[in-house]
Amino acid sequence: MTEKSVPANLSPGSYSEGSIRVLKGLEPVKQRPGMYTRTDTPLHIIQEVLDNSADEALAGFGKKIRVTLHTDGSVSVDDDGRGIPFGMHPEEKAPVVELVFTRLHAGGKFDKGKGGAYSFSGGLHGVGVSVTNALSKRLEVASYREGMVARLVFSGGDVIEKLQIVKAGEGDRKCGTSVRAWPDAKYFESSVLPMAELTHLLRSKAVLMPGVTVTLVVEKTKDTQTWLYKGGLRDYLMQTLTADPVIPMFEGEGFADSSHETFAEGEGASWVVAFTEDGQPVRESYVNLIPTSAGGTHESGLRDGLFNAVKSFIELHSLLPKGVKLLPEDVFARASYVLSAKVLDPQFQGQIKERLNSRDAVRLVSSFVRPTLELWLNQHVDYGKKLAELAIRAAQTRQKAGQKVEKRKGSGVAVLPGKLTDCESKDLANNEVFLVEGDSAGGSAKMGRDKQSQAILPLRGKVLNTWEVERDRLFANNEIHDIAVAIGIDPHGPNDTPDMTGLRYGKVCILSDADVDGSHIQVLLLTLFFRHFPKLIESGNLYVARPPLYRVDAPARGKKPASKSYALDEGELTAILDKLRKDGVRENAWSISRFKGLGEMSAEQLWETTLNPDTRRLLPVQLGSLDFLQTENLITKLMGKGEAAARRELMELHGDAVEIDI
Repeated sequence: MTEKSVPANLSPGSYSEGSIRVLKGLEPVKQRPGMYTRTDTPLHIIQEVLDNSADEALAGFGKKIRVTLHTDGSVSVDDDGRGIPFGMHPEEKAPVVELVFTRLHAGGKFDKGKGGAYSFSGGLHGVGVSVTNALSKRLEVASYREGMVARLVFSGGDVIEKLQIVKAGEGDRKCGTSVRAWPDAKYFESSVLPMAELTHLLRSKAVLMPGVTVTLVVEKTKDTQTWLYKGGLRDYLMQTLTADPVIPMFEGEGFADSSHETFAEGEGASWVVAFTEDGQPVRESYVNLIPTSAGGTHESGLRDGLFNAVKSFIELHSLLPKGVKLLPEDVFARASYVLSAKVLDPQFQGQIKERLNSRDAVRLVSSFVRPTLELWLNQHVDYGKKLAELAIRAAQTRQKAGQKVEKRKGSGVAVLPGKLTDCESKDLANNEVFLVEGDSAGGSAKMGRDKQSQAILPLRGKVLNTWEVERDRLFANNEIHDIAVAIGIDPHGPNDTPDMTGLRYGKVCILSDADVDGSHIQVLLLTLFFRHFPKLIESGNLYVARPPLYRVDAPARGKKPASKSYALDEGELTAILDKLRKDGVRENAWSISRFKGLGEMSAEQLWETTLNPDTRRLLPVQLGSLDFLQTENLITKLMGKGEAAARRELMELHGDAVEIDI
């Protein structure tokens, strides 16, 4: 009797062609929903449907949006917009309404050209309602347009009732879209929608779209809430503030016209800012009606515009006392605001669009805010002086606090390393130190940094793997000795209570190349901090800087001058090239440079992409969903010397989740 041979791709522990699995359609969303949406509650997948209705209103179609929470756990969103087209797509040979709900990268928002369906909309991730569909047990769509109504039903992202198109009845609306979704509880920690967040979201949509009625109906309690604002941002902020403003609210807007040299027609922002002496500041920002809870470059533009206008007023009237240095935080500390930006092609961080990353948005918003506020302050000098007084008082308080910290530390501590280029300020809240890979990159960083608040510590070569190094042997390594002395904290364990008063910088930032070697150095430094400085992570003082891997230079086009863009990775590079093609740039008329390392960047480039707080990517280091012990076990597998078998198993299990840069 002969033994049957086992196919290579089925034998235990084997890795062959048959091991590679290709996820199709909406499978990636179901496999890893957290990459596409928030998984604490279904709120974000409902927001995706709501955003589509809001985009219709933003484009000038539709005046009503209605959200209903049904007793069976489903949620429906109805609008009176144009209705999703339901004819056959010319290339895909499938109904357009079906493509919108079943393809990750399909939708009307990609068409940004003149006459496109949506000139301004909430981003180009292209995952939208297809994610809602993938994570719903059932989803029903009805689209009303051209006297017809089209209906389609899905389950788990698959069509279960094919498209039916019938003539609209007398009771049917003339146009619009109705989507009803039953979120699948297995994908979410809680299947209950957070009512406070939902009502805040709906109310803010109404604020940002004056004249549009937004309604919430809760069938279980028979409650109905309706929001219709005609006073816009000002009324909204006034109702939300907990303290009276020191000066009248600063309200304004600015949008580019067709002759603008830098920005597209219609790009710009509207804002209202209030300065208060006490109470919790209210800060809300939006891009194309999408709430950006983590802020972003449009908020940086508002901050930049406010600071420079106030600073200019103070200098013009010689109000700054001797020895006081004004920082943006001093002006911004007591500011409450609502900011609504319009950006033609917004780039967001994360699929839930919580933070705007478009670098141009800083200049866009600042260029409209600064001149408007400067003019207002000089027309209302008394109010300007009150605002100046508020900012100067904040600066004096900050500087006194910095001096107190310095006094506490001045009792014979170790001598700072000679290669550390320190910053001038002693203000812990604003100081940063960058641990930079290599002397050449350190040189560029020293020249490009903000001398006031940014310190540079260059590191030579690969840092020691300290996972299994005893604490009392750490200082035998020069690099680690220098890091510990520079940050002012002694090595400690997770259960120790180290003296954190010696901390010299509010942010300790790891800055390495964007390539594989840089990632290795990043991992070694993260290992060092997790193992021997865990309280830095716990207290939120450790960050990782994200320098770009590519630079794209594009020629002048029409009225737009030549431009340069930076991409973090291949995905962002593709998005930049797509945008250039949409702008009418001839194929390959651009040039792409790949940075071999930070040392190749000029001081100006390093500042613009990696050091400037307004335009950089700086990620806080956190434990995430794992607890300390789980993280420790995982790092032991990755960094332990006798863990080769465990590492191999990890790579076999999760190797397909990693994009490899070879």
